[in-house]
Amino acid sequence: MSVDQTPLTTNLERRNSLEKHLQTRPGMQDLKNRHILLDTNVAPALQSARQELDRQRASDALKKSLEKRPEKDELVERNILPASSAAPALQAHARELEKHMLADNLEHKIQNRPQPEELISQGILSEDEDPRSA
Repeated sequence: MSVDQTPLTTNLERRNSLEKHLQTRPGMQDLKNRHILLDTNVAPALQSARQELDRQRASDALKKSLEKRPEKDELVERNILPASSAAPALQAHARELEKHMLADNLEHKIQNRPQPEELISQGILSEDEDPRSA
């Protein structure tokens, strides 16, 4: 049998190092908040079964929600999704183009609208409704 010849200072340094680490050790509540320890009152032998049941319950709830999810056509009809068949990366450009086309069309119609004299001669406006006399 051999005698331990290790100097005491090394063992003392190890002990001090261990104590230092134990002092900075995170608390039980911190470990629970970081989901390292389970925050449960269930016996350790039953914790994995409970965790599996919780996962299964969440999975079932998700399946039910997906079954109730409205179809794409209904979302388009309710103006939640755009009616565009363009790729998602191009939909913003398509909306911008559509907006500019509507503005150009409106500008064209305003420029080509009939003069008040024509509307008065056609009987659409009366003399007292002439916008120029206001």
